[in-house]
Amino acid sequence: MAAKIKTIGVVGTGVIGTSWVGLFLARGSRVLVADPGPNVEQKVSDHLRGMWPLLERQGLAPGASISNWEFVGNSLAGRYHEVDFVQENGPERVDIKSRIIAEIDEGTRPEVVIASSSSGLPSSQFIKDCKKNPTRVLIAHPYNPPHIMPLVEVVPNPTTSKEATDTAMAFFTALSKAPILLRHEVRGFVANRLQAAISHEAFSLVKRGIVTAKEIDTCMMNSLGPSWSFTGPFMKDVLGGGANAGGFRHLMEHVGVTMQDWLKDMAAHSYEYTDENLNVLDSSVQEMLAGVDIERLEEERNNLMIEVFKAKASAKALI
Repeated sequence: MAAKIKTIGVVGTGVIGTSWVGLFLARGSRVLVADPGPNVEQKVSDHLRGMWPLLERQGLAPGASISNWEFVGNSLAGRYHEVDFVQENGPERVDIKSRIIAEIDEGTRPEVVIASSSSGLPSSQFIKDCKKNPTRVLIAHPYNPPHIMPLVEVVPNPTTSKEATDTAMAFFTALSKAPILLRHEVRGFVANRLQAAISHEAFSLVKRGIVTAKEIDTCMMNSLGPSWSFTGPFMKDVLGGGANAGGFRHLMEHVGVTMQDWLKDMAAHSYEYTDENLNVLDSSVQEMLAGVDIERLEEERNNLMIEVFKAKASAKALI
């Protein structure tokens, strides 16, 4: 089924939706784009021109073209019969997603997978109005920006068919993404929950005056960040525990109790999400940003990430 996906419908063209459009085009697909916002066609065109050099560096599929897309209006109505896969990127609200997904379900062929980029809402919360075939609806949550970051979290709901799930996994694999399958729905999915846990403690450390925002970033960029990007936390512990099959258990048996003590202290100083505390964090962030060229920083980050992912692709032992 994945091999038959030639034309993709993208509904919603914010940062995530436009990034998806660029990726699909770079992989040789035709894309139909819908969004009710103002000046959508011009905005998408501008963003595509900005990201295309990065996509060229990653490598374009045969026949890939920055021009192989069409803005069709507020929705895909009247063009649904043309799409073989739909990526929805609407606002993170149950009522809006319910309306959008129901319209897509009504308009598309019954075998077409409907994937939502929802960053935290499980799809079971917004399929109640689907009448034709709600079993092909699932989450395909990318890590921002999708045209660079390989991860896609595929999250079926309890009624999603195995066929739809298998098609989504095969489709994103064919796009050279790194899809993972979540066996159960969970709010926030995986990457955002891990990010939330780390950020929560980082916020606490800055709020308490232990370190600054800049020092937190320095810590991450020069320790956990590069280490986890090559091995992940579990494999890192395998290596840290002796670089053998018993390494993970060995390390946990030695540091597990100590970690529990740290976690109790972290819980005792848990960050509270108040305006006052946000002011403290933002003050530290603004100090960090003094004299920083954010546009250049983002450009350099994106360029380096592409090089890192290229290097990782040649490292056959990394899993």
